[in-house]
Amino acid sequence: MSDTPNDIAVPERAEGEGGGHGHGGSLIGLSIGAIGVVFGDIGTSPLYAFRETFASHGGAPGIQVDPVHIHGVLSLVFWSMMIVVTFKYVLTIMRADNHGEGGSLALLALINRKAERKRRWTGTAVLLGVFATALFYGDSMITPAMSVLSATEGLQYVDPGFKRWVVPIAIAILIGLFAIQARGTEKVGRLFGPIMLLYFVTLATLGLMNLVKMPGIILETINPLNALNFFITDGLRAFVALGSVVLAVTGAEALYADMGHFGRKPIGVSWLAFVLPSLMLNYMGQGAMVLSQPTAAQAAEIIKDPFFLMIPDMVRIPVVFLALAATIIASQAVISGAFSVTRQAIQLGFMPRMQIKHTSASAAGQIYIPVVNWGLMAMVILLVLFFRSSSNLAAAYGIAVTGAMFIDTLLLGGVLLTLWRWPLWKALPIMATFMLVDVAYFGANLIKVPAGGWVPLVIGLFIFTLLTTWSRGRALMRERMDEVTLPIEIFAKSARNSAARVPGTSIFMASSKAGVPAALLHNMKHNKVLHERVVILTILIGDVPFVDESKRVDIENLGDGFYRMVMHFGFMEETDVPAALAGIEGQCGDMFDMMQTSFFLSRQTLLSSEEPGMAQWREKIFAWMLRNAATAMEFFRLPTNRVVELGSQVKI
Repeated sequence: MSDTPNDIAVPERAEGEGGGHGHGGSLIGLSIGAIGVVFGDIGTSPLYAFRETFASHGGAPGIQVDPVHIHGVLSLVFWSMMIVVTFKYVLTIMRADNHGEGGSLALLALINRKAERKRRWTGTAVLLGVFATALFYGDSMITPAMSVLSATEGLQYVDPGFKRWVVPIAIAILIGLFAIQARGTEKVGRLFGPIMLLYFVTLATLGLMNLVKMPGIILETINPLNALNFFITDGLRAFVALGSVVLAVTGAEALYADMGHFGRKPIGVSWLAFVLPSLMLNYMGQGAMVLSQPTAAQAAEIIKDPFFLMIPDMVRIPVVFLALAATIIASQAVISGAFSVTRQAIQLGFMPRMQIKHTSASAAGQIYIPVVNWGLMAMVILLVLFFRSSSNLAAAYGIAVTGAMFIDTLLLGGVLLTLWRWPLWKALPIMATFMLVDVAYFGANLIKVPAGGWVPLVIGLFIFTLLTTWSRGRALMRERMDEVTLPIEIFAKSARNSAARVPGTSIFMASSKAGVPAALLHNMKHNKVLHERVVILTILIGDVPFVDESKRVDIENLGDGFYRMVMHFGFMEETDVPAALAGIEGQCGDMFDMMQTSFFLSRQTLLSSEEPGMAQWREKIFAWMLRNAATAMEFFRLPTNRVVELGSQVKI
């Protein structure tokens, strides 16, 4: 691990760059799959985004319900989708893929690999990427609570008696959703595409049913002058309304994060050809329905929940349940995303090892992390109990998303200038446009901090502290261990005559490519016995998602029966050591026969010291994380009956 500014360690880079992974299937099939997984979050925004823009928040009066304001809000929604989702994410950021993978951590690894000599920028990028990841966890807690609550509230339009049961029903649905995660989503996932396809068709149909009464609203929506007129008319109140308008584009960051599952083209096609038109037809339909009301009082009543009130009575029950299914799918996508981001963070050295279970024999990306699952469930239920309605949660919802979008724009600047080497005259106009929009949205959401916006900020800062503390603590531990390490050449010569050799192979896991691991020193000190083949194995997680099998393992013969082995894995891969060893058995004979091989691990116990490193409170947090981390045996999938653990103490 190498040091960077701001007390953060950037993951060491594997020597070989793997070639990513392909996306099998036709463009149409992948596009339908993307509709089911990628667009769930942004697809459920019509349930509450338009409504919340006109609602009063934090004691401030709501926006007046009249043609000027409705046309202004619709224009803001349309141009937000065009600038933020279409131009920024689909057409620009999604071109910055890391061997097909997207997301803040994948982008961070890409920038780190390409900008090695510019350490100051790299350190800043690490901080930004880690904080974006921390905000994502805040978003992954709020999204299920917000989405499921908003859909469950629709039950009161089926029967008013459901109103007092909204919160209990929402909690029951959420508990059930988190409870089935351990079973995996492979079978359920096959239904996601068709259900979301039907859902988006329903959105478009409901919108068209109201648009036929007022088709002129389409031209008013795409006219940017209406958005400008909104600001001229209302000034500060229009700026505050941006905090709710941004709810229409929440989930845009998921397009980039889920790019590895489907590819850039299917996601772009799905968005431009189907999802964007469906969403805008529904938003315009809501606006047309409100404007078609004969009196201002009726319009004010309709705006309280236009989505559910635009559903005809004869299909109200199936549409409400369809919306509920869509919110569950949206929540599922965010939960699965949290699992994927956690695995990336573990592999890149920002989180302690955790137990990771694979729920599919064929899809490597389908994983389940119990600690993350139950932690998310507890926080989601607390949010539902605390806020009790989707309107109250709306204040907390936007700030995590806008913060992550703002950081993505900053990282995009690094991509344009460092990776793509665009000249300033070309990069600045794009960056200025995206920055203006992001700053406006983020600033509008900061106003909502006292009313609930503090929740994702507190969650984000807490997780950011954990991530940076773990990364810095691991770097300090390596420094202290390297200070007292013994060169392997000297150790091999001294062991030649002082240790008895027994048949078989011993593999000693080492965090560094240099020196003798602590477990080997302790084994020699206490047992004075060595196997005829001693392999010192170091696992390196690269800055690429996948490593080519031909570049998986490097072996160096050090003489006297000692070998230095380095295994390379991508940050999206499972670190299965026995499987990797089985792959090279043909080259090494029976050297790695599992029945003749023992694994030796070193478990460090942390001792506090006066040496400058981290603050005492951070040392205590790091020690707690170290104690509760999954063992290397679990993480590297080592056979339990072939592992020996030896303890050591480290001061940082």
